[in-house]
Amino acid sequence: MRGRTGAILRVGIGVAISVFSIWFVLRDVDLGAAWRIIGTANPVWLAIGLVFVSSDILLRAVRWQRLILPIQRVRYLPILGYLLVGYLANNVLPARLGELVRSHYLGDRERISRASTLGTVVVERVVDIAVLVAIGSMAILVLNVRGVVASAILVGLAVTALLIVGLAIGIVAHRLPGARRVTIVVERWPSVVGAARKLRDGLAVAGRPRTLLEALLLSVAAWGATVIAFAAIGQAIGLHLLIGEASLLAAGVALATAIPSGPGYLGTYELAAVKIAEALGRSSDQAFALALLAHAIVLVLTSVTGAAAFLRLGWTSSVREVEDVVSGEPDPTALP
Repeated sequence: MRGRTGAILRVGIGVAISVFSIWFVLRDVDLGAAWRIIGTANPVWLAIGLVFVSSDILLRAVRWQRLILPIQRVRYLPILGYLLVGYLANNVLPARLGELVRSHYLGDRERISRASTLGTVVVERVVDIAVLVAIGSMAILVLNVRGVVASAILVGLAVTALLIVGLAIGIVAHRLPGARRVTIVVERWPSVVGAARKLRDGLAVAGRPRTLLEALLLSVAAWGATVIAFAAIGQAIGLHLLIGEASLLAAGVALATAIPSGPGYLGTYELAAVKIAEALGRSSDQAFALALLAHAIVLVLTSVTGAAAFLRLGWTSSVREVEDVVSGEPDPTALP
């Protein structure tokens, strides 16, 4: 009952944040004008945007494959399928629960500890945020942006530093002073010890310089594709963005989706785009139209391909769950 209440509470908070974001953004936007702008969109430029959004997703699958490699070799097409199923889950579940879904899915199908796969996803998120904050920081310096947007990026810098420190502690926690005493205490619960060790195995991939460098380079390439996609979609509606402006929009919108919200990041995505555009001196109506088009392309693409991957791969419980029970080490990412 406590777990069910907590889940309902998380869903309620996420939906409330989305509703508030939609209400807040619509105060500054003329829906009729935004709809007319969308009606003038050039399909060729939209197709170019779609190509670069697709490139972004393909690069992310390569990145996850490289992060998983120190634990186990997984072929590219299956890992792309697991990633797409997770994106589909993010589109229908609140609070980015799709990250747990894909961790569970890969672990279940590839016979890898789901706690370890979750650890690689944590590393992936930290790398993503670090790259996004770096892109956003460079953009506000080049564009000389001030106000709320600049403050948000500075907060992002602080959060990134904390995440990196937390990741480092997670990797070397067993070597820290007092770790042995803590281990003796928690050994009363073997399942907790086992799950923590598996999670640390996933986090430990960040301690491999080559793996970390590959993840960083692939993240830069993926977000570069997203920046070009934003510029192309803006071009489609007559919003001619500088690369710095497209970079700040892409980074700001992506960072906003880290806030727990309703399914598909509805509301937070559009609110971030409009507020960043206002800081850049751009039209709120055009920014809202851009956000709707970009968001729709991402949601439709990931939903269609995620559904296709789900239908191809299926959702069947493997013997992994039985192994977890027999070993007495249930996985914290196991889904009900």
